Amino acid sequence: MRIMHWAVALLFVASLAGCQSSKMVRSDGASAAPVPAPGKAMIVFLRVSNFGGAVQSSVYQTGKDSDQFIGIVSSGTKIGWQADPGEHLFMVVGENADFMIAHLEAGKTYYALVSPRPGFWKARFSLLPIHTDPTADRNIGSADFREWMADTAWISNTPESEQWFREHEADIREKKNDYLRKWNAADPEQWAELTLKASDGS
Repeated sequence: MRIMHWAVALLFVASLAGCQSSKMVRSDGASAAPVPAPGKAMIVFLRVSNFGGAVQSSVYQTGKDSDQFIGIVSSGTKIGWQADPGEHLFMVVGENADFMIAHLEAGKTYYALVSPRPGFWKARFSLLPIHTDPTADRNIGSADFREWMADTAWISNTPESEQWFREHEADIREKKNDYLRKWNAADPEQWAELTLKASDGS
């Protein structure tokens, strides 16, 4: 059973690595950031690092009963997501699944880094909140943030990426459930480090 589990995991990672085709994402060609729709908050996911560039990361707004596919975020890209105000749990999937809490207010825009790190077979990913606090390691007033925004291109989903999600939804949910147990066992300090506060919106 353990061997079968790893075989399924490897097949899923291989499929995610293969989804770097240009058909999977659409360049928006936009220079200005999208704005929140009325009554919504905007959250932007950026992937700057080229590390693990052969493996794509997929991002979701996740819940108890369903996972909403946000998009496939390649190196050097960013994608915006319109979300209802309130508390949300976002997820990134690569070799692993990892999570970030977000408290969102309507009319505000929030930012998170899709951050790769070494994995057992392929790259793993985390979602790292970008804060408004100027003393934070990652903050929207920093030169780093301005560089991240300048060096990433806006993308959106395509019919091919939506089809990819439908075909792999069951695998994604299985991986989510595996890693969610570890997330739920984390201590409050770890959760605090991976939380976007309502005040982090601009």
